[in-house]
Amino acid sequence: MSVADASAPRPATAPVAVAWTAAVAATAAVGGLGTDVSSRWYRRLALPSFQPPGPAFGIVWTVLYALIAIAATRATVAARDGDERRRIVWAFAANLLLNVAWTWIFFRGHRAGAAGVEILALQASTLLLIRQLVAVDRTASRLLVPYAAWVGFATVLTWTIAIRNR
Repeated sequence: MSVADASAPRPATAPVAVAWTAAVAATAAVGGLGTDVSSRWYRRLALPSFQPPGPAFGIVWTVLYALIAIAATRATVAARDGDERRRIVWAFAANLLLNVAWTWIFFRGHRAGAAGVEILALQASTLLLIRQLVAVDRTASRLLVPYAAWVGFATVLTWTIAIRNR
């Protein structure tokens, strides 16, 4: 940590919130562009009985994306110095990239098995974020727990689909 980083003021919350809201909204938009539940490939999949109805995904992801943006904002503002702030930003950025990649691998690539492998990386990234944020902002860390739970469920769902449709 440099002297400049240690004495640097914390960023103002509003611009950080706007930036994270934009990043999360972009993730949702790009993911939405990649989602295609009307494709012939998707309609022919043998889906498990525990697959939630389509509208549930939109509701759940809207709430989760809001929680991610709030957590990212809180953690970025709460970071003790510039180095920690950069680590947090990169960790969230990587997580959002993994988040959107799943959609494109699964729906556009038609590769349920590859999406199953990719979602394991997303879950690891999410759990590491939760762990990383405990020391920075416990509330931010806790806000990501529902996201980790949903990704855990999505992991089971993805692997079930992959296995049932070999």
